[in-house]
Amino acid sequence: MNVQDYMKLPYNYIIKPIADESGSYFHASVLELDGCQSTGENFQEAYDGLMEAMEGWIETKLKNGFTVPVPLDTDKYSGKYVVRLPKSLHARLAIEAEKEGVSLNQYTLYKLSQGHP
Repeated sequence: MNVQDYMKLPYNYIIKPIADESGSYFHASVLELDGCQSTGENFQEAYDGLMEAMEGWIETKLKNGFTVPVPLDTDKYSGKYVVRLPKSLHARLAIEAEKEGVSLNQYTLYKLSQGHP
C-alpha cells in the first residue's frame, strides 16, 4: 500500500477544543498513529493540518520500512468489559462513586477516561 491508500482508510480522528495558557485552539490527532497530531485556530484548520501531518507521518514510516497501523474496527467492540478487581479497590471505587452521587459504572468510566486508576 502507498501513502494515498492509507489516507483513504477510516482512521479515528480526535479533534477537541483547548483553552490553556497559550490561548484557545483546536488539537487534532489520529488515534491509531502515535504522535501524528496538529493544531489550528478552528476545527477546519486543525483537520486540514492533521491531514497534512498524517500524510507526512505515513510517508516517513513507509520510507523507513516501518509498519503503518491500520484503523481500529470500533464496530467489533460491544462496550462491555468485565474486569476483576481486588476487594479493596472495588470498595474504594464504590465509596467514591457514592460520594459523587453516580453509579459505580459511571464513576469507573469517568476515572478510566481521565487516565486515573
